[in-house]
Amino acid sequence: MMAASPSVSGSLTASGQTLSGRKSEEIADLIDLFSKTQYRAKEVSRRVETIEKRCLELFGRDYKYSVIHNTNGEVCGHYPQQIVFLEYESTELHKDRFESTVQITKLQDLVNRSKMARCRGRFVCPVILYNGKHICRSSTLAGWGELYGRTGYNYIFSGGTDDTWGAESEPEVPEDDGVRNGDSQLFDKVRGLDIKLLRYLSVRYICDLMVENKKVKFGLNVTSSEKVDKAQRYADFTLLSVPYPGCEFFKDYKDRDYTAEGLVFNWNQDFVDAPLTIPVCFTKNLSINWSEYQSWDLVHQTQNYLKLLLHIINSDDESGLLVHCISGWDRTPLFVSLLRLSLWADGAVHASLEPTEILYLTIAYDWFLFGHMLPDRLTKGEEIFFFCFNFLKHIVSEKFSAKKKQRRKNSQFKDTDFTVDDLCKLKSREARGSVTSLSSDFSLITEDAGGASSLTNEAVDLFSGQPLGASSWRKGHTSSPQTVLWNRPDPMHERLAHPLGQEAKSSSSSSSNQSEQGFTRAGSSPMSVPGRRCPSPSERQVRLEAVREVFLAAYSSTVGLKSSAPSPSGAITGLLEQFARGVGLRGTNSII
Repeated sequence: MMAASPSVSGSLTASGQTLSGRKSEEIADLIDLFSKTQYRAKEVSRRVETIEKRCLELFGRDYKYSVIHNTNGEVCGHYPQQIVFLEYESTELHKDRFESTVQITKLQDLVNRSKMARCRGRFVCPVILYNGKHICRSSTLAGWGELYGRTGYNYIFSGGTDDTWGAESEPEVPEDDGVRNGDSQLFDKVRGLDIKLLRYLSVRYICDLMVENKKVKFGLNVTSSEKVDKAQRYADFTLLSVPYPGCEFFKDYKDRDYTAEGLVFNWNQDFVDAPLTIPVCFTKNLSINWSEYQSWDLVHQTQNYLKLLLHIINSDDESGLLVHCISGWDRTPLFVSLLRLSLWADGAVHASLEPTEILYLTIAYDWFLFGHMLPDRLTKGEEIFFFCFNFLKHIVSEKFSAKKKQRRKNSQFKDTDFTVDDLCKLKSREARGSVTSLSSDFSLITEDAGGASSLTNEAVDLFSGQPLGASSWRKGHTSSPQTVLWNRPDPMHERLAHPLGQEAKSSSSSSSNQSEQGFTRAGSSPMSVPGRRCPSPSERQVRLEAVREVFLAAYSSTVGLKSSAPSPSGAITGLLEQFARGVGLRGTNSII
């Protein structure tokens, strides 16, 4: 075959760079709109319609799907107008491997009738299809106040009738119903329909991220949850209570210059009453000391919860998973997005999508179209959205991989043997991009913070009072922050080279009533460098780094980061602006 001429090769390279730049600009435009607008299904502009169509196109690359119609938000005001139901993978290789047993018309009917069971009508919605199993999202269960308020509203505005349940589908009520009060009858109806929807989607596992058993406002229980349902209607499901801090806690993250290492939630607050409850069948297979969860910092807590979710969906070949918090638009998209990106990095979902495309899909669909209130969260400094994508550097390890791989027996590195000399830097690639000095958290080198996963090899019994092995994570993360020189390479082609060990001072941390500072802080300024030898990055690492690179560039050119106090080196301002220039996106907003 005749080789391409230099001119043809050059034009192809230029064309590829132009296309890549265009896709990066698409991400920046999306984040810019997202930061100024909260999605509402009944107020959809042409720009939002374009985003919805783009999501459908990206889903269609790898899946056969149907649509649950939510025109003008008739089913839920802050769910997409066209909710995607993934039926099966449509690639030639997997086309006949899994097929949907769900009828979309019946699913639409179940959705319409079960929506009142959940807070704000945010019903159980399948969003990821993995090996034929649905990973779903929702809000928590609605309390009596919301239920009575909505049923009364429906009754008044439907002309004196309420056919929400449908004559044929009303759940059976026990014979002793005459002695039961109206509350129980109403809960039997709505939660019975919610359970039917869960079973129709073959969901068996429910992970509740609430730190409360019930959400209380002004002394009233405004929401409930499956774990405290008095009639134990959800007893046939495997319930996991995995309390995770709400979006308010991420104000502390922002106030600490976007440093999650060493940031520990205060579990002694009055409203926190949900314990960590995980069946032993899951804990015994993960080398995590769950009894010490209240001492974990934000990095280790997020890592360990993600490992748990991945373990659940890999432990059962038939059953799906539901993840929810209170409203289902802060913590829920955090873990849904991390699950989607982690599985994509392994080639397990959305196999044909490029880094910019999977990033667009998860921002647009998992966050924007499902109602995350980014403008409000930015105003309050609750930057859980930024945390999600900056956190990708902490899950590049094969420990988070869904693939079953045997570990190399002759590996000379231990997971927790991190030193300053273990830092790596990227190879230079031609003359493209300027050399940019980044402090650790924003470097494209990523950290395998595996200390928390190596706490103990013994089975964990959460229900015994016996103390388990002491945590080793403090030892693995006490090195001072680093600075890395970064030449912008193409992350899909380059490999990591020799280590670098230049030290920098850590930024000071700020305290808050929600955080505890009893641990040695291991990170640094908003961009922490990993402490791991990496002679050659895995494909998973390269893919996740590529996603994070595009996100940071787009975020810095639109929203930017706001430092709580000026640092002596002007780290945040200088670093992000240099980052934006290095990847070809000049910031339009000043970063203050």
